[in-house]
Amino acid sequence: MGLTRQYLRYEPAALFGLVASARAGVAFVALRGERGRYVAVPACEHVFVWDTRKGEKVLILKGLKQQVSCLCPSPDGLHLAVGYEDGAIRVFNLLSGESAITFNGHRAAVTALQYDHLGGRLVSGSKDTEVIVWDVINESGLYRLRGHKDVITQVLFLKEKNLLVTCSKDTLVKWWDLDTQHCFKTLVGHRAEVWGMALLSEEKRLITGSADSELRVWDLTFIQEVKDPDEPEPKKSKGSSSPGAEENIEDDETLELDEHPEERIVKCSKVGSIMREGRDRVVTLGTDRAGKFLACHGTDAVLEVFSVLSEEEIQKKLEKKMKKARKKAKQNSEEEPEKSVELSLQEEIQRVTNVKASSKIKSFDLILSPKGELKMVLLLQNNVIELYNLDLSAQVPQAVRVSRITIGGHRSDVRTLAFSSDNIAILSAAAESVKIWNRSTLQCIRTMECEYALCSLFVPGDRQVIVGTKTGKLQLYDLASGSLIETLDAHDGAVWSIALSPDQHGFVTGGADKCVKFWEFELVKDENSVQKRLSMKHVRILQLDEDVLCVRYSPNQKLLAVSLLDCTVKVFYVDTLKFFLSLYGHKLPVLCMDICYDGTLIATGSADRNVKIWGLDFGDCHRSLFAHDDSVMYLQFVPKSHLFFTAGKDSKIKQWDADKFEHIQTLEGHHQEVWCLALSPNGDYVVSASHDKSLRLWERTREPLILEEEREMQREAEYEESVAKEEQPVVPGERQGETGLAGKKTIETIKAAERIMEAIELYREETAKLKEHNAICKAAGKEVPFPVNPILRAYGNITPSAYVLEVFKKVKSSELEESLLVLPFSYVPDLLRLFNEYIQLGSDVELLCRALLFLLKIHFGQITGNQMLVTVIENLKKTTISRVSEARDVLGFNMAGLQFLKREIEAKDEVTFFADATERFEEKKRKRKKKEKMVLAVL
Repeated sequence: MGLTRQYLRYEPAALFGLVASARAGVAFVALRGERGRYVAVPACEHVFVWDTRKGEKVLILKGLKQQVSCLCPSPDGLHLAVGYEDGAIRVFNLLSGESAITFNGHRAAVTALQYDHLGGRLVSGSKDTEVIVWDVINESGLYRLRGHKDVITQVLFLKEKNLLVTCSKDTLVKWWDLDTQHCFKTLVGHRAEVWGMALLSEEKRLITGSADSELRVWDLTFIQEVKDPDEPEPKKSKGSSSPGAEENIEDDETLELDEHPEERIVKCSKVGSIMREGRDRVVTLGTDRAGKFLACHGTDAVLEVFSVLSEEEIQKKLEKKMKKARKKAKQNSEEEPEKSVELSLQEEIQRVTNVKASSKIKSFDLILSPKGELKMVLLLQNNVIELYNLDLSAQVPQAVRVSRITIGGHRSDVRTLAFSSDNIAILSAAAESVKIWNRSTLQCIRTMECEYALCSLFVPGDRQVIVGTKTGKLQLYDLASGSLIETLDAHDGAVWSIALSPDQHGFVTGGADKCVKFWEFELVKDENSVQKRLSMKHVRILQLDEDVLCVRYSPNQKLLAVSLLDCTVKVFYVDTLKFFLSLYGHKLPVLCMDICYDGTLIATGSADRNVKIWGLDFGDCHRSLFAHDDSVMYLQFVPKSHLFFTAGKDSKIKQWDADKFEHIQTLEGHHQEVWCLALSPNGDYVVSASHDKSLRLWERTREPLILEEEREMQREAEYEESVAKEEQPVVPGERQGETGLAGKKTIETIKAAERIMEAIELYREETAKLKEHNAICKAAGKEVPFPVNPILRAYGNITPSAYVLEVFKKVKSSELEESLLVLPFSYVPDLLRLFNEYIQLGSDVELLCRALLFLLKIHFGQITGNQMLVTVIENLKKTTISRVSEARDVLGFNMAGLQFLKREIEAKDEVTFFADATERFEEKKRKRKKKEKMVLAVL
């Protein structure tokens, strides 16, 4: 075997420069016993928890690869449910920051999440148009609800009734009965997408936001009526649907639903609309936890806040109105006004104020503080979080901005990056500012305002930086003071590229005005100071026929490569500016290029998605590589090697070998276009910037990278991805209707099924061996030692049947049904016999009953048709019923005990409370008597 070339692996080291991604919502979370101080925000694949008072990041909930698409805190404040782009949902513990539960059910991004009022169930809506209800306590899916035809935008549980309301971009609002798991009502009063909804006035009112400036308000009435048994059944008209079928309700219709002993009448009538000031669609519509305040915003920077009157406040207002009406009637000597005085909708839901944010709002959250202030957190489009307080006791409530988290990132996309010569400082520049970061702490140490930056470099010595802008200026900044020293009008168009000369005495710039300009550093007298300061002097110019996109010096400073808009790269001699070579072959302009350390190779990256490697001696193309699925935006060689990195608009960063023309490694992490990257002078670090507003640092490890292994891992990842995209297994006997199983087939469920199959095979082998061994012992008339299987020995010499149970218990609760679904029927008889054995022993009755009932459901025909399993099923019937009733008795006893303890504690607390009150009263009495004595003494 020939010696293979070793490469070192680059690993992700950090994500920084990001305050919050605008893809998902923002939410207040309870942390360290405080509400209204900490907010959770999405940050690419992670979730950051920020302290709004200090402006610090206090917790990072680490994700895997997919971007966060939805957030929802639990009612108890201890957990946070996070939905991802691939349809996965993870529930994080906010105390430990660890992911406790993972749910896989959706095939596309999760768009809506909501807990029920107790926090025991979680409902999720997705881009795949389906709604899934999950059991958080049992860590499993309950059922899938189908019916919508477009993306789900909001899901809400009702507290009092076991009902669910969902809305979607298909213009419908659907009501689901979770007892029977079907849609019993559809509101079709909207003419466009329903983007949000909220329940108000103790769930007696529903408010929906659509694509217009109207917030539609619906009154909800739930009536339970017991049917009279003697009453004849109402006759059905020919066109009427069957009981339990779905009906469409226009604005003011009533649905009557026949349900076993009762008739539930759910009346949903439109009572009017509240007009928003915004003319565009509703982006987010929500209330605070108590439902006292309602807020909404469109695609602009204004949050509109409304106050919802409670029943008591409505009664007071009505009484006032009645008084006024009576007074008016007396004055006009009319009769007593009738009792029909009513409040208008605008009086019941009053506009409080409008909050104007500094940029477009992407989402918000409200919380009512104990002091009576309304706290509002806004997540803005430009990588900013703003916190506002609204003093409700004021005559005219005005929102006051109390904090703003901005220091952690740029307001717009970073277009240029640079490393200092000592590998410690990183420069990033965007449309509004230049920031200097410390590489080890990832803290921003300088922020300087600038024009739209396109290219940059550290001046030798790392005390100044130069930035080239879109308006054609060169801006020189001093890092110690963080001030702009000098601005020069360098080009008539954008300065697309800047390159430091290898002798470090000057630099070269290329611009959209078809010029390449040569500059030298010089020291000039400062008017305000005795000391000299650094400046830039224009020395030479090279005029060309096309716009210049990129310029690069060769390491010996003899050649200058210039990339032009005509898709060619022209190479000139630096001293005479004479033409040397033309590199042509790209179909679209070359956006980036670099020359290796020894000056033998030049690599060019183009908008045609290819990278070409050329020899600089004759200008011959060594190889053309299809590098990315979109434009190649940046290319740079690793110092002192022929390896180079490319960044593409396909959100990937790739490493290549320019000698062997091989792809070495792909750095995946960014979720949108990668604009630029920079390598540290020692080659140990790569920093990259993307349209997802994040900066990422990658570090070279000591771990060797073997290409064959890398390819194998890539193939495995592709296989796993293809498995997830396969058709879901069909459940025998299940009708493809409104409901379905909550889970989905993933590589984890397949692996779990394989582990169960392996365990059953081991059980079969060991049982057969034991029979054979017993026969040998019987024939020999003495005990012969039995060889124990090494796997069973590793588990502490357990029996084969106990090993199967151990494997079964290790299957995640959320993946159990899907794992059993892909399990072949040939393993089921053995599993049923083992279940019988386990249930008789009384171990894990709940888990085993759940698996048993599911297996009976999906293999009913085969099990009932198999004579061998009749006795097994009979035994299971007896043991299961007896063990389940025992478990229920234990549970009942424990519940009664806990309730008794609760009553005892409450009684003790009451006694203590009254004792304290009496003591305080006596103390006050003593103090009063003492005071009276003193007054008398003075008199």
